[in-house]
Amino acid sequence: MQLDHRVKWSGGLTFVGTGGSGHSVVLDSDKQIGLSPMELLLLGAGSCACIDLIMILQKARQKVVDAWVEIGGERRDENPRYYTAVEMHFVVKGIGVKEQHVTRAIDLAMSKYCSASAQLAALANIKTSYEIIEAQTP
Repeated sequence: MQLDHRVKWSGGLTFVGTGGSGHSVVLDSDKQIGLSPMELLLLGAGSCACIDLIMILQKARQKVVDAWVEIGGERRDENPRYYTAVEMHFVVKGIGVKEQHVTRAIDLAMSKYCSASAQLAALANIKTSYEIIEAQTP
């Protein structure tokens, strides 16, 4: 196993995390100047699922012009305060995007391709929903 990720203390309760890619993010338990580790966990799962969603929709030749996921979670009261429930609402904006392609893409992302969501699902019940917004044709 290669140890190519690093989290370095920056003072107080602030850290800088650097991935194997060389890109960095600020983490802060007080959420004053950075993301909390638990926020980053949700964002990681959401971005992983959206990457898969876009890739699958592009392969299906759907004309997507924008997409995002709104994500939230509930954590247990006792330590460790891991997520017990997560909700992900996918929004796809495009021209003539077919509902069956969106539902299939979400299903495949969540059940087959998104490693971050699969990891989160080990302890949390994940619920998904979606909406499709028709974009204006140029």
